Amino acid sequence: MLKSITIANYALIDHLDMDFGPGFSVITGETGAGKSIILGALSLVLGQRADSRHIKQGKTKCVVETIFDISKYNLRSFFEERDWIYDDKELILRRELWSSGRSRAFVNDSPVYLNDLKELSDRLIDIHSQHQNLALNEDFFQLMVIDSLAQTGRLRNEYTAAYADFHAAEKQLNELRELSRKNKEKEDYLRFQLQELTHAALQPDEQEALEAELEAITHTEEIKAALFAVTSLLSGDEQNVESMLKAALDNAQGIRHVFPKIEDIATRIRSAYIDLKDVREEAERFFEEVEFNPERQQIVEDRLSLIYGLEKKHGVSDVQELIDLQQEIVTKLENMGSLDEKITVLEKEVDKKREIMLDKARKLSEIRRAAAPSTENRLTEKLTYLGMPNARFEIRFSEKSQPDETGIDSVQFWFSANKNIDPQPVAQIASGGEISRLMLCIKALIAGATALPTIIFDEIDTGTSGDMADKMGSIMQQMSSDMQVIAITHLPQIASKGNTHYVVYKEEKDDSTHTHMKKLSNKERIAEIARMLSGTETTVEAIENAKVMLGFTG
Repeated sequence: MLKSITIANYALIDHLDMDFGPGFSVITGETGAGKSIILGALSLVLGQRADSRHIKQGKTKCVVETIFDISKYNLRSFFEERDWIYDDKELILRRELWSSGRSRAFVNDSPVYLNDLKELSDRLIDIHSQHQNLALNEDFFQLMVIDSLAQTGRLRNEYTAAYADFHAAEKQLNELRELSRKNKEKEDYLRFQLQELTHAALQPDEQEALEAELEAITHTEEIKAALFAVTSLLSGDEQNVESMLKAALDNAQGIRHVFPKIEDIATRIRSAYIDLKDVREEAERFFEEVEFNPERQQIVEDRLSLIYGLEKKHGVSDVQELIDLQQEIVTKLENMGSLDEKITVLEKEVDKKREIMLDKARKLSEIRRAAAPSTENRLTEKLTYLGMPNARFEIRFSEKSQPDETGIDSVQFWFSANKNIDPQPVAQIASGGEISRLMLCIKALIAGATALPTIIFDEIDTGTSGDMADKMGSIMQQMSSDMQVIAITHLPQIASKGNTHYVVYKEEKDDSTHTHMKKLSNKERIAEIARMLSGTETTVEAIENAKVMLGFTG
């Protein structure tokens, strides 16, 4: 319930602070007095688009603040999802707008995003203006009406969850199918790469070994010459290392019996002699082994060329990376094979979730269709009460080609106000006044079926008068027993039905115009109703009639 609104520096308003109570409140005022300004300020704090032109001339900032009683709104989860401060009794909304165009929104003094503020506002208040009558032409609104009157809340939530579950699984399946399609395009190429790498039979570290071997082959003559020199120096001619060591050993051993200390030296010479003899023999063996082999050189060069080509092709730097790539391709191909199995499993899961969704959709549809006849009858009764005795209202269902988040039902309201005209879709036949009355009846039915937030009727009575206006006022009055109703009206018949009456008026002061709003006393209500009855000059008859309308006689 809207408890209060405070407005500062908005349009023609310097400062306005107004309290509201439960039940049925009415707001009146002469044309141009500023009722739309009050509503505009309220729309601003509820999250509508800000325009710096709305700031009062000469001011740099405007502020609109509202306080709501939310004790019956069950908003805790909404607040907790957004990590907002929650008070289960009172809620404060504030919007600040600067002349620079910057604006900020607050919920309980915490800054919030505008989209979140709008979503919260939808749970707090419903501003029904004349243009909202066009909502009657929208399939979504018509379906929402049926769901409200059929009280499908629990099943609708179950269906929504099942639809989301199915939709998520279907999305995953489509992604896997697309991945599979792309994989099929890659599979042949991957198999070609794998065949090429497998045929290469790569071995770790073989590149380094082959490069060393090729280096040796290309320097065969140089190597043989060096090896020949080594063996010649060690034992080739009379003055070679081996013979000189042999002579040194013989001399050392020849004096052992007279000079025992030479034994260690002799042993060391003997060891060096044996080592050098082994070195010479190994050098001779290498000399015999090393020879120029053009066929082997070609084999090594071809092998290295293959390795270098594969490394360049795959953008790697060594054989080990090629081996790793080969294993990676094997894994990819294995996963491709398992992907088809995953798709098969997920297809069955999607079919199961689809059946669950459709089952709930059919049950939801049954409840909606079952509620339609009662809704048609109740609306027809209310329309008859509002001066359309020949009105016919029908709710027609058709099944959507594909379920969506609302179910499988397409709903269309058909209407005729005259007995000689068959019902047709509301958008094609109803006049503005008829749509206003039809919408009022629908809102009245919804108010009786479910807990609605505060509703503000902004001149919904346009085009009506007399007894019809009186009946529209009575319907709003009845609605106010279940919710807070505020009506902005030009008609005394509706204004007189209110529990509380406010008037909006202009005041000329210091060469400027100011809009004000005040709550009327009983005496002031009589004067205001009389003004609405008689116009510019209030007559005695109008005053007496106003008293009767307000029940102040006697």
